[in-house]
Amino acid sequence: MKNLYQILKEAEKKKIAVGHFNVAETSVLKAIFEVAKDFGVPVIIGTSEGEAGFLGRKQAVALVKSLRNEYKFPIFLNSDHTKSFDEVKKAVAAGYDAVLFDGGTLPFAENIRQTKRVVKYVKSKNSKILVEGELGNIGSGSMIRKELPKGAAIKPEDLTKPEDAARFVKETGVDMLAPAVGNIHGMLVPHPSSPGAKRLDLIKRDLKGEGFVTAGYDYPLDIDRIRAIKKAVKIPLVLHGGSGNTNSDFLAAIDAGVTIIHISTELRLAWRKGLERGLKENPEEIAPYKVLFSAVEAVREVVNKKLKLFNKH
Repeated sequence: MKNLYQILKEAEKKKIAVGHFNVAETSVLKAIFEVAKDFGVPVIIGTSEGEAGFLGRKQAVALVKSLRNEYKFPIFLNSDHTKSFDEVKKAVAAGYDAVLFDGGTLPFAENIRQTKRVVKYVKSKNSKILVEGELGNIGSGSMIRKELPKGAAIKPEDLTKPEDAARFVKETGVDMLAPAVGNIHGMLVPHPSSPGAKRLDLIKRDLKGEGFVTAGYDYPLDIDRIRAIKKAVKIPLVLHGGSGNTNSDFLAAIDAGVTIIHISTELRLAWRKGLERGLKENPEEIAPYKVLFSAVEAVREVVNKKLKLFNKH
């Protein structure tokens, strides 16, 4: 079976993207794995610090590795948005396949210093673990928002610059880079006068009338910047905050050099609505797996759409 690095290099050549989906419990993992297996495409599972704290790092590793070993299937585990050195150590000790050290809100020089330290440590423990660095502030938290996260980079002058990306990659030695290119974590409730509000008909078809958009609708991805950064760094690029972005933006970003796309908020929203439906339709049911069936199906639907799109040649 190919390792994660080999799969990413193959995706680069094919101009497709590997889907990265966050989990905090097993019903979501079940849904993601089943869809990926049906499609026959690799998939990355992510746990943030909060999700890992709930599920357990060793438990997350055991679950993902059991699926990989039993089914001989390329499913991998990433420690998503790991913000402290101690948490990096825990992820490495637990057996994660990849680690994102999130220094995106740090001053540039300090981000380089800390990320370089993380790379050195991780590679000294296991050279096969991939390390991702983040350059630029895209906000934090996979949630429904009424406004953009404070300090998030949206203005062109605040987005990741190709020359900074090249220096960052050279000095830190990261295997992957997550730049700020107009992407924002979370999903926005649109203001009536915003461009996103004018496109609610599209979002309602995608999210069954929930009326949420992402920053991507009001602030499209900077595709030219992605292409320039890719040319400057020549390593896999990771797009965070992918929930709800337009299909055309996704396809253009992949063509420009994005190799991994993160989806979290849409999964959380689908899971919540699926669970509510399951409880409403089975008000007297007390068996968790019977109530969770609707949540699993809702997550499957989101993952199905994303993997079909990300693997479109």
